[in-house]
Amino acid sequence: MSETRPDERPSGAENSAFCQQEAGPIRVYRRCGGCGKKQEFLNSGKFRVNANGNSVDVWLIYRCKKCKHSWNLTIYERTKPGKIPAELFEAFQTNDAEIAAAYGRNIDFLKKNNAEIE
Repeated sequence: MSETRPDERPSGAENSAFCQQEAGPIRVYRRCGGCGKKQEFLNSGKFRVNANGNSVDVWLIYRCKKCKHSWNLTIYERTKPGKIPAELFEAFQTNDAEIAAAYGRNIDFLKKNNAEIE
């Protein structure tokens, strides 16, 4: 079970990465399954919440700038819904733009999802 929160700040040396982040969205790249080559992906501002039995998965959806192919970045994986703060879970279900933007600026979250960032 894994979880990433946009408000988590790493301690120690990793904290400098948070201080250096931009106020706006970070440019994210990866190989696009639709285009077949490395492309920029944009934060769609939308979440995908999928319930499976007693657990839930939550992803932030990014889209290829060129062809709109989707890429789901994992926020919660196989987590019991009660372990996700109710306010945050509601934000995922309503596609809260501020929360989506916060995840899009979280360098650790992007790196955990193997994003190439600029």
